[in-house]
Amino acid sequence: MLHAHLTTLHVVSMILELFAERPESSEVLLAGSGIQASDLASGEQRITRTQELQVCANALALRADLGLELGRRMHVSAYGLLGYAALSSATFGDAWQLLLQYPALLGTYFKLDLQVEGELAWVSAAEYRHASALEQFNVEMCLASLKLICDDLLGQPVPLVAAQFSHARPAYAKRYTASFACPLQFDAVRNAFAFPAEWLQRRLPLADPVTHQEMLARCRKLNVEFTTRQAWLQRVREALTSHLAEPPGLEALAQQMHCSPRTLRRHLQELGTHYQELLDELRFERAKTLLGQEDWPICRIAEELGFSESASFRHAFQRWSGVAPSRFRA
Repeated sequence: MLHAHLTTLHVVSMILELFAERPESSEVLLAGSGIQASDLASGEQRITRTQELQVCANALALRADLGLELGRRMHVSAYGLLGYAALSSATFGDAWQLLLQYPALLGTYFKLDLQVEGELAWVSAAEYRHASALEQFNVEMCLASLKLICDDLLGQPVPLVAAQFSHARPAYAKRYTASFACPLQFDAVRNAFAFPAEWLQRRLPLADPVTHQEMLARCRKLNVEFTTRQAWLQRVREALTSHLAEPPGLEALAQQMHCSPRTLRRHLQELGTHYQELLDELRFERAKTLLGQEDWPICRIAEELGFSESASFRHAFQRWSGVAPSRFRA
């Protein structure tokens, strides 16, 4: 399944808006992400998933139920063309079929699914493979947003029958009822919620066949462009990841990608990044992994990542994360 390596600043902007009235400054929320407050003014700016998750981690330290709160704010319109294509679908079931058809456009961290089991339709989120410490947060945000999308599509709250979560019952479990007004089960085998399957046949209040076909055509085109670019970016990332100790320069990397350095620069720019930023991101990800292993001294990590001196690595890590490697490890 193809997930997006790059995303918009939408979630980051929502987090800063959520904490706007609190004494914590944007610097605290953006610390270690490499995102500047000035970046939020650009609608074209793209960031990596690593950057987004760093801001989420900073905010989660300030509010435990952050995932639920963000999910309750992520309406179907937050998903762009795909959201509007779903809104104009004929039935609730058609809308869900469309949403699941374009996971890359949803920008989710999960594999989403909808299965009919007897008289119930179960919407589930599985196969999370990102920062493990943020799994519960992402589950809460994902399912709360999907429930809100259901309500937006139908123009009324969908009646939930049950909701299941694989994590333990949190201290703020009472706040789940704002999104999931139904029996809750924690320590379950899946992350999912259920509603009567008959609701899949409901006609949507904003159904419009002409608008739907136009939006659908745009989604197909956008999906082709998106998946092609993401697959190409994945090849670039793999080429750099396999040679972090001696990373190829821009020209050598361009040769591996069978294009000119100018074309490589242009493609990376269109994806909202550039060579050094991509290399730094991969080094940062690898550095955090190695710092979690006590048998890797700082000098060896620096060498593994292609730094000639430990001091250079320490300076770079301080710039990436806002803290020294030794403090991060501690």
